[in-house]
Amino acid sequence: MSTVARADFASAEDLRPHLDAAWERQRAHVMANSPFYRALWQGEAPPRALADLSRLPLSDKSQLRLSQAAHPPFGDYLAAPRDTVRRLHRTSGTTGQAMNLALSARDTRVTQEIGGRCQSAAGLGPGHTVVHCLNYQMWMGGLTDHLTLEETGATVVPFGVGSTELLVRTILEVGVTAISCTPSYPAVLERVIAEKFPGLAPRDLGLKLGLFGGEPGVDDPAFRARMTATWGLQPRNSNYGVSDVFCNLASECEHDTHLHFMAADVLHAELIDPDSGAPKALEAGESGELVLTHLVRDCQPLVRFRTGDIIRIGGTAPCSCGRTGFRFSVVGRSDDMVVVRGLNMFPTMVAAVLNSFAELSGEYRIRLASPPPYDTLPVEAELAQGAPESGELAARVAAEIKARLGASASVHLLPAGSLPRTEGKTRRVIRGDQ
Repeated sequence: MSTVARADFASAEDLRPHLDAAWERQRAHVMANSPFYRALWQGEAPPRALADLSRLPLSDKSQLRLSQAAHPPFGDYLAAPRDTVRRLHRTSGTTGQAMNLALSARDTRVTQEIGGRCQSAAGLGPGHTVVHCLNYQMWMGGLTDHLTLEETGATVVPFGVGSTELLVRTILEVGVTAISCTPSYPAVLERVIAEKFPGLAPRDLGLKLGLFGGEPGVDDPAFRARMTATWGLQPRNSNYGVSDVFCNLASECEHDTHLHFMAADVLHAELIDPDSGAPKALEAGESGELVLTHLVRDCQPLVRFRTGDIIRIGGTAPCSCGRTGFRFSVVGRSDDMVVVRGLNMFPTMVAAVLNSFAELSGEYRIRLASPPPYDTLPVEAELAQGAPESGELAARVAAEIKARLGASASVHLLPAGSLPRTEGKTRRVIRGDQ
């Protein structure tokens, strides 16, 4: 059996025999079938104990890109015959070259089960009708996330992106109660409702649950408060994933807004120092880069894979909901980090400051016109509808960034509606001529 029933509620002691057996099978599979890892490990066999995994070198996305370029389309880390590939996805390429993802029949099933745990923890289940508004054109967020929603027993409307007017009418006509989308997409809906549906307010759509993923921002209390006030729904961070690993492996529950790690039976997690790569204890209060190892994966198994996500551990004891996975929040991505006079700045940190100003819409960009080093953080912040532009407001925002984050900022205010809204992932850090 690939997964363990209700593994998200199981203790570490109960899972240990399964984990040991799963890793024994997986290490043999990778060593026998992955030229990529055989080369990385220089022919040495990986340790038998998961506790000793840190002895192995780390792998990362740049290595996978080179592998796919040299051995298209799936790279030489494809560890199963080509005819076992049942599904091909492609990453969005928001942080570089788009990647081809291969899944066997078992890989797709395990992915669906883990994602279903996440969506269930966020509150979705039988009786809900959820509209799924992510791109179905090859991306994991479309079909694969759709199937994780179905796994909960909910009725799923496969809407995708575009045709926003039709989406509004569909929500009203069908009686949709939940929406699955990126955190930035409701702003698109709000604009269309204001322009095309006079007299209709977002909360009139009757949505009760917002299932968000694909972008940061849901952790911000100001964002949550704004969503509840505008839409009358409960926002949930229900869909944290790393496409190369699992489309969805963590979610919050109704008791705790931290993400709960939901894949302990099929995925081994580590924490490392992002600069040195040295292992760090996975304990409450610690922060570092998340590193993941597949314990069950046929086609493209990854071992000690650097996700690029910097996380902070919120707790390791069981949650009030009964789930036992460690809880964490995502501080930011290592490739989105901007160092300002020695201070590490992430877009989520800037967003938390901007969302505390009622005069701002919450839309922003960090536009880096030159390479580092940086003395100040250049922030473009959009005004809320009807808010007047003033140098005094820009100064107050800059002062708040300095007070809360410690970095000096140059704040340029933009007219309401001037920054593009997108149905996909929004790029917040713009480097050079991007």
